[in-house]
Amino acid sequence: MTGHTFPPTAFPGGPATPSAGRSGQNIAQLRAAQARYQADAVMSASPERLLTMLYDRLVLDIERGEAAQQAADWNEAGTQLLHAQAIVAELNASLADTWEGSAGLRSLYAFLTTALIDANVNRDPQRTRACLDLVGPLRDAWHQAAQQVGSASAPAVATAFPAHAHA
Repeated sequence: MTGHTFPPTAFPGGPATPSAGRSGQNIAQLRAAQARYQADAVMSASPERLLTMLYDRLVLDIERGEAAQQAADWNEAGTQLLHAQAIVAELNASLADTWEGSAGLRSLYAFLTTALIDANVNRDPQRTRACLDLVGPLRDAWHQAAQQVGSASAPAVATAFPAHAHA
């Protein structure tokens, strides 16, 4: 078919096109849209959903930290474990002292922070695993509580974590 112009291919290894420089721009726009979506999801989440999101990310960070330690990728392990520490600090800071379980949970957060620091500084994947073994059941318990509480009874979670009760 001479004389017919086909549109440029978007497949890897295809011919270079004038729009090839725009692909980086498109990726940046997609990432910005994804970041806006995630921010909106957090801002519109109920208090119990925010709490479970924090615990989900805490577990993910610890898992990633452990995997990076096992691969001897100490920079990545440090990044993940530092983020996990930041989440624990946020959980601790948002905990209301008026809630009857706060003292025990605050003690657990202090222990967990020390253990995460120790696991990171000493490059100890077993210590990191012990942190995960501690956090995993907590996350599961908060998920169960959030399901039982539901949005109609959100004050129970809001009482424990008032900083996350904006929804």
